[in-house]
Amino acid sequence: HLSCMHSKCSVSVGSLCLSLSDSHSTDFEVHRNWLAITHSLPLSRWYYENSSEWTLDYPPLFAWFEFGLSHVARRFDPDMLDVQRLQHRSPPTVLFQRLSVVCSDLLLVFATRECCRCVREQKPSRDLLKRPSFILAVLLLWNFGLLVVDHVHFQYNGFLFGVLLLSVAKHLQSRHLQGALLFAVLLNLKHIYLYVAPAYGIYLLRSFCFTQDNTDSSVRWSSFSPARLAALGVIVTSVCVVSFGPFVLLGQLPQVLSRLFPFKRGLCHAYWAPNAWALYNVLDKTLVTLGVRLKLLQEAELPKASMTGGLVQESQHALLPSISPSVTLVCTLLSVLPAALSIWLRPRGARGFLRCLVLCALGSFLFGWHVHEKAVLMAVLPLSILAVESREDAGIFLVLATTGHYSLFPLLFTPAELPIKILLMLMFTLYSFTALTSLFSGHGSLLHPLEVVYLLGLVVVAIACEIVYPLTPWQQTLPFLPLLATSVYCALGVCYSFVRLYVILLRQEVKSKQL
Repeated sequence: HLSCMHSKCSVSVGSLCLSLSDSHSTDFEVHRNWLAITHSLPLSRWYYENSSEWTLDYPPLFAWFEFGLSHVARRFDPDMLDVQRLQHRSPPTVLFQRLSVVCSDLLLVFATRECCRCVREQKPSRDLLKRPSFILAVLLLWNFGLLVVDHVHFQYNGFLFGVLLLSVAKHLQSRHLQGALLFAVLLNLKHIYLYVAPAYGIYLLRSFCFTQDNTDSSVRWSSFSPARLAALGVIVTSVCVVSFGPFVLLGQLPQVLSRLFPFKRGLCHAYWAPNAWALYNVLDKTLVTLGVRLKLLQEAELPKASMTGGLVQESQHALLPSISPSVTLVCTLLSVLPAALSIWLRPRGARGFLRCLVLCALGSFLFGWHVHEKAVLMAVLPLSILAVESREDAGIFLVLATTGHYSLFPLLFTPAELPIKILLMLMFTLYSFTALTSLFSGHGSLLHPLEVVYLLGLVVVAIACEIVYPLTPWQQTLPFLPLLATSVYCALGVCYSFVRLYVILLRQEVKSKQL
């Protein structure tokens, strides 16, 4: 309890300080507009309203969440609830939106407390600061990525990750129906969590609906429980009925789904996520450049690729085959299939499920369609739990968290935000390295020499992109070059972490077969 209270205070102070920031991201207007839509328009117009470019594109349960917030918002500034008042940013409006994020983070605090109670402590320490549960509390509640995307930028990821972590905690506590209910709620709050749905579906079917295993850990088909499957079905159906039911009755389900899955937005987000498609885009650019310089290709005859324009739009590659949504779906499914098969063929309890969840999140991040850079947190935060229990997982966490967090830097691009993001990341990164190194002291270094060299390279990239490049004339002619360099360099670290996690999984498979 003390560890969670300490971390809660840290987050509260940090959040309130950041609330005074003058930074106004586009997400301020996004959520202000959603407050106005849900408060001032009838239900039948929520998913049709398009006065603003920031239309409602989250599942209905989040729309109901905005509807509830709007009744508090009107006491701060009723004008913010007028749909026609686009870009309305009065001081009371900004204050309310900042405070709404801080207050909703209380769910993250509670979820962290539940996760800390599940941590296995191999050698209990009398020193509170060195306990795995305390370290986990800080890694979750003071996570650099969450502070940046919620309190400096502006979103409600802390609240949403609170639901995810609470669901994970319930499974670690063998309260599977509660965990399933929370995940069903989460999917109806934000559909991006479909990334980890395979882990939930396979785990619940294999380890909850089948109640016994054979001696070789294979499934005992005769132990299948129709009652448990029915209970899961009732839970999922009930949540979906509450969320989507009113829109189904209005005959608006196709319209809602078209808002949730806008495939015309293009392969990559405006700020490239550090994933496989960032590497693919750069390979396409590199091959074209070499081909033109070697006079193997005629530049005038090539289609104009637009992946480096920094815009949210449909794009095509100049030389390599262009990627369609169906291709990304196949690649994503193939990337998570081994992890899903692992928890089906050889279940390892809730921690096996947690590892599968991290791999599903990371596989979807690497190969998904129009992935946002902040989606890397879906793997970083759950991996924090494994990191305080395993030395090898701790090493992977340090690489993934440092790389993934630095990839968020382009979100904060104004000069005033530069010292804020550098300071916050340095504080979190230094704590992560010192705390985890101390926790696993006497067991060797957490990082291999090449991993250390790679992470030090991030410092070079940061200095070049954030400090040196803006002072050069190239800033005017090639403004997106730092973004490209950041995405590509960070993509190498994220891909490496994904491979390392699978190596651990394969080692566990080999050990299980030997036993």
